[in-house]
Amino acid sequence: PENFAMATTKLETFRCMMCGHEYTEQVEKGEDKERSCPKCRSNSIRHLKKKPPAGG
Repeated sequence: PENFAMATTKLETFRCMMCGHEYTEQVEKGEDKERSCPKCRSNSIRHLKKKPPAGG
């Protein structure tokens, strides 16, 4: 099927530890590449985990 790529990528949120910029990026499953901030070009990037919904 044409949409098989949808299952192997997901939208992840990242935060730059230098300037605080948050951004989302498509990430392939199993991908572990070095990232840089699109705003300040720092490579001090932290992957933000999604918090579970409140009241669960």
